[in-house]
Amino acid sequence: QALAASERAFHSYRHVSRWMRARLLAQMRSGIEARKEEFVKLIVEEAGKPVAAAEVEVARAMNTFHIASEEARGFMGEMIPMDIDPAGRDFEESAVVHWVPRGPVLGITPFNFPLNLVVHKVAPALAAGVTILIKPAPQAPGAAILLAQVFEEAAKAVSDGRESIDLSAFQVLNCANEVVARATTDPRITILTFTGSGKVGWELQRAAIGKKVTLELGGNAAVIVHSDADLARAASRCVTGGFGYAGQSCISVQRILIHESIASEFEKKIIEETRKLKSGDPRDRAVTVGPVIDARSADRLESWIKQAISEGAQCLVGGTRTKNVIEATVLKNVDRKMPLYCEEAFGPVVILETYKEFSQAIASVNDSQYGLQCGVFTLDERRIRQAIEQLEVGGVLINEVPTYRADQQPYGGMKASGLGREGVKYAMQEFSETKTVIRFKTT
Repeated sequence: QALAASERAFHSYRHVSRWMRARLLAQMRSGIEARKEEFVKLIVEEAGKPVAAAEVEVARAMNTFHIASEEARGFMGEMIPMDIDPAGRDFEESAVVHWVPRGPVLGITPFNFPLNLVVHKVAPALAAGVTILIKPAPQAPGAAILLAQVFEEAAKAVSDGRESIDLSAFQVLNCANEVVARATTDPRITILTFTGSGKVGWELQRAAIGKKVTLELGGNAAVIVHSDADLARAASRCVTGGFGYAGQSCISVQRILIHESIASEFEKKIIEETRKLKSGDPRDRAVTVGPVIDARSADRLESWIKQAISEGAQCLVGGTRTKNVIEATVLKNVDRKMPLYCEEAFGPVVILETYKEFSQAIASVNDSQYGLQCGVFTLDERRIRQAIEQLEVGGVLINEVPTYRADQQPYGGMKASGLGREGVKYAMQEFSETKTVIRFKTT
C-alpha cells in the first residue's frame, strides 16, 4: 500500500512548483522548532543519546530543512555551450541541462542519529521533487514518526487553491527488516539510500538491481597530530570526537596517530581530557558518555577491549563497563590485526599510535578498508597539501577532527565506506537525473 501510494504521489509531487516545495520545507523547519522538546525527549529515551547532544541534533535538523528550502528554489541545471566544435555550429549557442526528479525513494536509516539522518534523506528528496519512504531503525523510530506528523501539518498548511501536497509524498514504514526487503526489489522504487553497516549495505546494493543506490556505511576514522599542532586543542577535539554519544558515529575518532616527538605530552593531555568526562544516565545534562544502544553492542565492545589487552595493548584510562555503559577508554599498542583497530568500534574507544615520518602516518590512515573522513592537525602548508592529495577519504579536515560534518557539505566515503554523497544539494543530485535539451537553429 505504501509503495502504491508513493508511486501515485510522485506523479503529482514532481510537478509541484519550486516555490511550493520551498514553502513546504520552511514550514517543516518551523514545525520541528515548535516540537523540539518532543524530538529531544524521543531521541534521549529511545537512542540513549545525552540530552545536550540530542538538542544539537534537533538544531541541525532545523538547519538542514532551511538549507533544503533555499536549494529547492534554485535547483535547475546548467548551460552547456554547443559551438565549441564545428559539429555544434548548427545548434543554438547553449544546450540546457535540467535536473529532473528520478522517482520514489526508499531510505533506510540507523539508530544513532534518529532524526538528522532521516532528515538528510527526506529534506533533499522533497526539495528535488521526489517522494520518499523511510524505514527507521527499530531501536529508535519515534523521531521519524514525529517528523511525518510535522510533514503532514506542513503540507496542509502550505497547500492552496492552485497547488497541494499529496500526503503520501513522505511516509514512514516502521516494519521488520524482512518486510522492507520487499521494497528494495520492487520496481516502483527507483532509488535506494541506506545509512548503516557495511554488511547490510552491500547486500542491499546487490539486491537492488536496476536502481540508483547510495550507501553511507562505516569507518574507523583517524586523526593525524603532527609535531607543530596546537596540542591542547587537538587533544580536546579528539576526546570530543571520540567519546561524544559514546562514540556511536561512523566518523567518531577511533585512531589517533601522533608524531613521536610529542607522543608523551599528547598522551598526558588525552588522558587528562578523558578523565573529565562523565558517564551514565543520558538524561543528565552533565553526561557525555551514555549507554551504547544495547547489551549485544556492549558485549562486543567489552570483548574487543579485553582481547586487545590480552594481546599486549595497554589501557591508559577507562576499560570498564556498568550495564550498557562502557567508560571512555584510551588504549595504545593495539595490534593492527585486532578488530578494535581494523574494524569499526562504534563505541567510546580511542587508540593511540605513533609515527616518525608524516608519510608513514598517511600510509597508516590509508591502510584500512574504510575511507570516510580524516582529521589532520598541523600548521605546515606543505604537509597539508600532501594530506589532501594522498589521503584516501571522502573528507579531509584540517586542524579539526573527522567527527565534524556540515549539513551542506558533500558527505560520503571511499572504499568500503560507501557510494554516492549526501549533503542537501548533493543528495538532490543523487535523487535526480539529467535531461539535456538541444535546439537546432531554425533561422
